[in-house]
Amino acid sequence: MQTHHDAELKDTVRYLGKTLGETIKNQLGQEWLDRIEKIRIDGRASYQGDGKCSEELKETFKTMTDDDLLTVGRAFAQFLNLGNIAEQEYNAAMNVDASMDALFEHLDKAELTTEKVQEAVGKLNIDLVLTAHPTEVTRRTLIHKHKELADCLQAVHQESLNDVDRAKVETRIADLIAQAWHTEEIRSVRPTPVDEARWGFSVIENSLWEAVPDFLRELSDRLTKDYNVALPLDASPVQFSSWMGGDRDGNPFVTSKVTEQVLLLARKRAAKLFAIDLDRLQVELSMYDCNDELRAKVGDANEPYRALLRPLVSRFIKTRDGIDDYLAGKNPDISEWVESDDELIDVLMLCHQSLIDCGMQVVANGLLLDTIRRARVFGIHLLRLDVRQDSERHSDVFSELTRYLGLGDYAQWSEADKQAFLLRELGSKRPLFPAQWDASDDVKEVLETCKVIANHSKHGFGIYIISMASEPSDVLAVQLLLQESGVSWPMPVAPLFETLDDLNNSPDVMRKLLSIDWYRGYVKGRQFVMIGYSDSAKDAGALAAGWAQYQSQEALVAIAEEFDVSLTLFHGRGGTIGRGGLPAHAAIYSQPPGSLEGGFRVTEQGETIRYKFGMPTLAKRSLGIYASAIIEAMLFPPPAPKEEWRELITTMAGQGRDNYRATVRHDEEFVPYFRVATPEQELGKLPLGSRPAKRKPQGGIESLRAIPWIFAWAQTRLVLPSWLGVMRAIDSVKTPENEKVVNEMFSEWPFYRSRLSMLDMVFHKADPRISEAYDERLVPKELKHFGEALRTELKESISSLLSITGEKDIMANDPQGKESMEIRAAYLQPLHYLQIELLDRIRKAGDESQNTSLERAMMVTIAGIAIGMRNTG
Repeated sequence: MQTHHDAELKDTVRYLGKTLGETIKNQLGQEWLDRIEKIRIDGRASYQGDGKCSEELKETFKTMTDDDLLTVGRAFAQFLNLGNIAEQEYNAAMNVDASMDALFEHLDKAELTTEKVQEAVGKLNIDLVLTAHPTEVTRRTLIHKHKELADCLQAVHQESLNDVDRAKVETRIADLIAQAWHTEEIRSVRPTPVDEARWGFSVIENSLWEAVPDFLRELSDRLTKDYNVALPLDASPVQFSSWMGGDRDGNPFVTSKVTEQVLLLARKRAAKLFAIDLDRLQVELSMYDCNDELRAKVGDANEPYRALLRPLVSRFIKTRDGIDDYLAGKNPDISEWVESDDELIDVLMLCHQSLIDCGMQVVANGLLLDTIRRARVFGIHLLRLDVRQDSERHSDVFSELTRYLGLGDYAQWSEADKQAFLLRELGSKRPLFPAQWDASDDVKEVLETCKVIANHSKHGFGIYIISMASEPSDVLAVQLLLQESGVSWPMPVAPLFETLDDLNNSPDVMRKLLSIDWYRGYVKGRQFVMIGYSDSAKDAGALAAGWAQYQSQEALVAIAEEFDVSLTLFHGRGGTIGRGGLPAHAAIYSQPPGSLEGGFRVTEQGETIRYKFGMPTLAKRSLGIYASAIIEAMLFPPPAPKEEWRELITTMAGQGRDNYRATVRHDEEFVPYFRVATPEQELGKLPLGSRPAKRKPQGGIESLRAIPWIFAWAQTRLVLPSWLGVMRAIDSVKTPENEKVVNEMFSEWPFYRSRLSMLDMVFHKADPRISEAYDERLVPKELKHFGEALRTELKESISSLLSITGEKDIMANDPQGKESMEIRAAYLQPLHYLQIELLDRIRKAGDESQNTSLERAMMVTIAGIAIGMRNTG
């Protein structure tokens, strides 16, 4: 049944599509518009199962020139962009407060005391880590146009708009769509890590700067109204960190110089934003009454608040301009810069208390309160930069050093010997690194990064993450490097456990680490551990990875309690299911009991940042969903799994791992099939993020990053990594004697239910007919059976899932999500057939081909399909 939401959204999509059609007609003529419209109609019929229209699409594209294929690709990619913008704007307008309403409904039903609610709110700690994994396919210049377009759609949907103003807004919409059509949608060069960081700063400036104080104000107002619990002025229940410019794992372009530049640019952006806020406050706080404390600061000034704020505005402006000068190689007076959050917060709090004391509560809790909230959440550094590096790079430093000192090769030592050496040096007062040591460039780079950390404020940094961590020495090595480089504060160091083996071994590693007296003294009761989702799923399949992640977290929570340490689990989730992506509420509520006690830290990656936080209303809604899910999970924790559930899921996970690896690792035909059936090889040419697609350029499938691995399968709609082997594993334990337990797991255990919910979403995005069309044209005869077998398993898996859920169709419980995908289907279908044609032409032309139209059209289809699927990696 079509809802009002569906009808209104479809009307908006049609309106935007018609406007784009007018733009195309103005440039290329009516004949071209008619061709594109015919392709769109055939695309919809093809999606609905009309085989004749599918054949017509194939034949149409075969007869087109390379340039014509590019034009068609651009048109349908633009249609999909506009459809996404319409949906995004509509979702932002709808149910903005639904998450908050749901939270307070739960609280009311539970009849909780004020003290219990106050305790839960006091523990609320959401740390969202913005990352620039190469998943954002849309250029920044187009993102700006799309945001303007969303604002226009918001305006045009206002019922109070008169005809003159409506016509004005519609003219602006047509203008923006024309601008986008005449703009190159594909970057000509890869973005640098600094470009990526600037993009992250822009998300804060254009969306979160407004959304965060709005969200906190609403949360505080509702708490006060319903429970007489106020959100304290010093609360920062949400905070933002970043990997952009700090994540150097496998990215040679992130250097110590880049990290320092990004730190300074973040401070510059914060200085710019606070200068604007404070100047506005200076204009508004014209009152003359103040308390004695403020009067003592400003003397007999007639306008005491302005007198207090004016010098601070000046210091922020000098900070902003001085950073520009510093980066340009000049020597600004750094003593005039704002150096700490306290310089800002102390002034704001003094103004706030004075206004309260003088009976001006309404003024105190207006713009001033919003600025106080921003100061607490963002601070003078805007966000906190994480540093990530591979454990092998740290080990290389000590190998090179010990060889230079004649102590042997650190890399060859036993774990016990490494720990003894590291702990001895951590307790030593003499320098470890010789002054004359001429280290290799790679080692120098690691040391220079540590020096950058030492030379900047600890408030500008988050945590140091070690990827591929497998032993306590991996953590101790980083702490020694930081100490030797002059880092005078205990920077939190988090091991990242990402492969299946690493996840399974993580409790043992952390127990050994926390058993070291020196280490427990260093961490002062606070430990971070990062759980990797991407590589574990790529390594062992979705089900085995999910259960390993759950067990690892459960064991780590228990170990933290045993050693009386507050544990913050850091979730390295991606936007897609194959990389741990889940709706926020389901993701949080499916975690083990007790895993949120130390806060919730999660990566927000690539294009999902834009979809969740790209507009203030969307950002406010997303923050509300996170807050409500976390508070709910703390107050009403999910049940711990029963023993019989554990036994069954362990059996399922083992079977799922074996099923997955039998195909991906052990079947000799898998890699040859993967290379020809997907655009994996062509993906490397798309200038997405700053990071290379492979950790090792000459490596095979094992060295392919999890993101392009997922991306390639999404393009062909087989979305293989997200489901392969899972339902067959579940079916293998669905015996009559287990039936009662399996049904109980589905109805009572959020973790298990969320696995099946993920599959429901995956199966809706999958399309065996599209995958078959890729195989038909691109896969040699001797490998065709491989794809047929995979599609057979996909179809069987869908049937099996429906038999468990009792639903007649996929996504029956989420009609809005289902409709969302179907709105885009008519535009997605032609892009797939177009991409197949392009892949065939490109591969037949071989390496000698210099056809830029073909290459560009290929990039456009890759980007367009990613946009239509609403995620890439």
